[in-house]
Amino acid sequence: MDRLLSMEVFVAVVELGSLTAAAARHEMSAAMAAKHVKALESRLGLRLLNRTTRRQSLTEAGQAYYARSKTILEDIRDAEQGAEALRLTPRGHLRITSTVTFGSLALTPAIADYLSVYPDVSVELVLSDMVEDIVAARYDVAVRIGEPADSGLIARTIGRYQMVICAAPAYLERYGTPATPDDLMQHQCLDFSYWSRRTGWQLSGDDGSQAGYPTGRFVSNNGQALRQAALAGFGVVLQPELLLREDMHAGRLVPILQPYWPAARPITLLYQKDRQALPKLTTFVDFLVERYTR
Repeated sequence: MDRLLSMEVFVAVVELGSLTAAAARHEMSAAMAAKHVKALESRLGLRLLNRTTRRQSLTEAGQAYYARSKTILEDIRDAEQGAEALRLTPRGHLRITSTVTFGSLALTPAIADYLSVYPDVSVELVLSDMVEDIVAARYDVAVRIGEPADSGLIARTIGRYQMVICAAPAYLERYGTPATPDDLMQHQCLDFSYWSRRTGWQLSGDDGSQAGYPTGRFVSNNGQALRQAALAGFGVVLQPELLLREDMHAGRLVPILQPYWPAARPITLLYQKDRQALPKLTTFVDFLVERYTR
């Protein structure tokens, strides 16, 4: 028999004073209530109740078992109420991973706004352009650029990520402005370490074709470093519009080769299916979707 139900029946018998009343509380027959009490006594090898035709009373063992059972049942109710509150109210810790540029420039301000709305949630944000296994690394949610692989994770698109090609006015004045991707063969192309060494830059033509182009003398795993090299007039840079937007607006960098820019890619949130119901996650996902798709 269900041991916890038997304990609940036994506690009800003690508090209500009869098997009949305890049976009514648990919507069972008096005979079934008696079986639950007998099952406990059989398991313990002790008599819990002294029974007569007129009344019943606790034995010494029954008194001790009643006290412990009541405490255990109250602890279980507290645990269930706590779990229910966790399901209804956003609280707890979120581990989030994102690419460096999007995470530092766009996601961090969004997280700060989210935390101001939900004071019972805390966040750890890990920025890396290396793709990690979300489940193995125990992330609650990941922000990825590009079409996600079919990994069994839930994917939500929150925007588009545009790469742009720029160079400083001083560089273009000195070396000329490339008119076609092939002209880049004669220029310094500031390269990102995580791109394939075999393919280099991947640019799209009007006809949908793609081509790779050689790298220059400066390579870095950080977009900000490449931006600084471009601002210093050392070469042509291909980086996210998010990173170079202000420099282009201010004229510190000049956009070039616009017809050949890579097609914009989706910005995707990824998270596990079995965590979807947790309010700390669902509210965070909904917050980002609302922020970036409105």
